[in-house]
Amino acid sequence: MQRVDLLKSLGRPTIRDYIPLLFKEFTEFHGDRYYSDDPALLGGVGFFDDKPITVIAQVRGHDIEDLKRINFSMPHPEGYRKALRLVKQAEKFHRPVLCFIDTPGAFCGVGAEERGQGEAIARNLYEFMMVKTPVMSIVLGEGGSGGALAIGVSDELAMMENALYSVISPKGFASILWKDGSREREAAEMIKITSEDLKSFGICDAIISEPEGGASKDVNLTATNIAAWVRSTLDRLSKETPENLPEKRYQKYRKFGVFSEKSK
Repeated sequence: MQRVDLLKSLGRPTIRDYIPLLFKEFTEFHGDRYYSDDPALLGGVGFFDDKPITVIAQVRGHDIEDLKRINFSMPHPEGYRKALRLVKQAEKFHRPVLCFIDTPGAFCGVGAEERGQGEAIARNLYEFMMVKTPVMSIVLGEGGSGGALAIGVSDELAMMENALYSVISPKGFASILWKDGSREREAAEMIKITSEDLKSFGICDAIISEPEGGASKDVNLTATNIAAWVRSTLDRLSKETPENLPEKRYQKYRKFGVFSEKSK
């Protein structure tokens, strides 16, 4: 629960804090070419170690005006369709893709549902699985439900040390299980959503360390740690044949949730 509290802090670094520290000549792209642009999901191309890379990221805010502008970090369908457009573009030009996950979940308002929120997320899951270019994902803060999964299908997934990744928030868990959202703290200790938990389950491939007290204590050091993971992962994935990536990705995800039962 201490991590839940930490992630709720408006002082925690967001993708807009990390972009100038990680990439050169970053150019943001807008719009899904169907409906509109979604400020809750950022996409563009920059240079990492002087090589072009496509960046897709969910955006967090530092104040109430930021939060309102980005719909409290809950993307609409057009955000996910923008992400897919950029991934297909990256595949065409043989650029790797780096996704930053940081959302409590996809927006579930009437307009989002009318424009096909569920279909947009499902389409991303399918297309990200099949894309023939390296895809990496990092959970920066909160990775919530399908809204996170929509840009989380990747060859390798890392989590920041204090990040959380879950099918539902602790408050939502408590509200469903006990009909009492006030038991959020109790739920947080039960549902195994920390980076260490996800690493032990084989869902998270690596944990990126943060300074003592969280990423906000030293943004430059945190960015250096992120860059080190991206660099080593890119080096590994660039040696793969593009045609082999979808099958390896598929086999990786087929292993999730495997369990065995002991007979009595």
